[in-house]
Amino acid sequence: MRTSSHGPGVRFPPPILYVGGFVLGWLIDRYWRSIPLSSAGGPMLERVGLAVVIAGLALVAWGMLTFRAAGTAIIPNHAASRLVDSGPYRFTRNPMYTGLTIAYLGGMLIVNTLWPLVLLPVVIVLLVRLVIQREESHLAESFGAEYADYRARVHRWL
Repeated sequence: MRTSSHGPGVRFPPPILYVGGFVLGWLIDRYWRSIPLSSAGGPMLERVGLAVVIAGLALVAWGMLTFRAAGTAIIPNHAASRLVDSGPYRFTRNPMYTGLTIAYLGGMLIVNTLWPLVLLPVVIVLLVRLVIQREESHLAESFGAEYADYRARVHRWL
């Protein structure tokens, strides 16, 4: 195993992409054109949305706790000290980003607008290009065949 000390080179916290897309969608809905998900809206949609947000954040927390237990960097501008394939990383290479995506969708239900969903593909494309590709290059450089084997057996998302 050769570990790259420079890290993936991500210079901003990735959740900013989700927050930016969501806030932009909410602002478009509020100040330009409202497109509700449901004309009924109300407490039931909000409760379902809250449950989805909690599920997404639980996946994020599980991923972070798994990294912490493994003693490797959680923040993507630091180098990985080891390849983690336990916990949620058995099912997805990006449980934290998957969890943020789930939470984003739950937030969309809470505010009852379609605009965040319209902007979600932009958020995902930016995440892949600005963050995930850099992280994957770093892991491939740092862990070589071990990462290639992991990548072959575990999907990026789910």
